[in-house]
Amino acid sequence: MGNTKGLLCRLCGQVLEPGQGDFYVVRIEAVADPTPPSFTEEDLLRDPREEIERLLEAMRGLSAEEALAQVYRNVTAYLCGPCYRRWIDQIA
Repeated sequence: MGNTKGLLCRLCGQVLEPGQGDFYVVRIEAVADPTPPSFTEEDLLRDPREEIERLLEAMRGLSAEEALAQVYRNVTAYLCGPCYRRWIDQIA
């Protein structure tokens, strides 16, 4: 059976054949620190409107996608067996 989906290993480019059991699907979800921020007494004395304006100014020029990428990323990668084993050993 030919490779009808055009799957390639994300790391080495090897053609991956669905149904042959020769590759892994790796899903990565990265989320920015989800804990609430800590505030000092000085922080609490600041004008909330000014702080919001400051934050909006810092984000001006960012697209919605760029802003989202700063707090959340979801990636799916297909890896051949050898590349998967090297990759998983590096991060484990």
